Amino acid sequence: MTYRLGELFCGPGGIALGAKWASTISNPTDRRITHAWATDYDKDTCKTYSRNICGAENSKSVIHDDIRKLKIERLEKISAIDALAFGFPCNDFSVVGEQKGIDGVFGPLYQYGINVLKHFQPQWFLAENVGGLRNSNDGQAFQNILRDMSQAGYDVVPHLYKFEKYGVPQARHRIIIVGMRKDLSVKFKVPSPLPFADADVSCRNAIENPPISADAENNELTNQSETVVKRLKHIKPGENAFTADLPEDLQLNVKGAKISQIYKRLEPTKPAYTITGSGGGGTHVYHWKEDRALTNRERARLQTFPDDFVFCGSKENQRKQIGMALRP
Repeated sequence: MTYRLGELFCGPGGIALGAKWASTISNPTDRRITHAWATDYDKDTCKTYSRNICGAENSKSVIHDDIRKLKIERLEKISAIDALAFGFPCNDFSVVGEQKGIDGVFGPLYQYGINVLKHFQPQWFLAENVGGLRNSNDGQAFQNILRDMSQAGYDVVPHLYKFEKYGVPQARHRIIIVGMRKDLSVKFKVPSPLPFADADVSCRNAIENPPISADAENNELTNQSETVVKRLKHIKPGENAFTADLPEDLQLNVKGAKISQIYKRLEPTKPAYTITGSGGGGTHVYHWKEDRALTNRERARLQTFPDDFVFCGSKENQRKQIGMALRP
């Protein structure tokens, strides 16, 4: 059985790569998932997806367009689908932000996934978002989303996955909703994390084993300012700019909320904290020993992307793609 996969908000290709791996592990002659089409609003992200999933940077099955302007008929002309994946934008549901939920600019975009479900009626779907979705709009947004998915014809199973429990070297917690079409005699069960109980999920193991090749793509160092280097020398593993004992001239003049990841060093024996794609200086994730931010390749390893998965675009755009991706 081959499942043709369509993707909305596809990102750089984490879900598609995971689908490829799953097809290889299960049995390529039995059940496999193949790429049908994918869409994203960011041009460089589409190039990354196209290069790594389709084998060419400008595949016609990868559409660069705003989902609010994209016609379903355009997708239909490319291919029918048996499965749909959509990691709808988390901006309005994340605890880092204004948390406008369903009332924000991005909150309602999940409806485009519902529209595609109703139109194509794939056998199953996977939707992903941040853990804050459960509490957005006092929990009403989450209930509305689950209701709309059910009314589209699917039995849904939402679950908050703690990825470090599944062998991932990062404390990344995400809600994944799996839906099976109601007319099918198939039920989805949340996979057990027990097979990964003894996995080494330390960030040091992920970054250093094996060593990153000197000519690896996306591995350029950030040009750290003298002040940042001085500040990092006073910050121990696990500490940030507010918990470390910093000299007064190196302290940050920040009023209000003090985000715990600002200039935070990794703890080498533990999973990394959440890799993000947004934020300015101080949010780039910092090495436990060296006085520098991680390279994009090191961040990609914490997201479990292999070293031959190449991210296109500027260094900042690559960082955004890596942080916003659903890891494979």
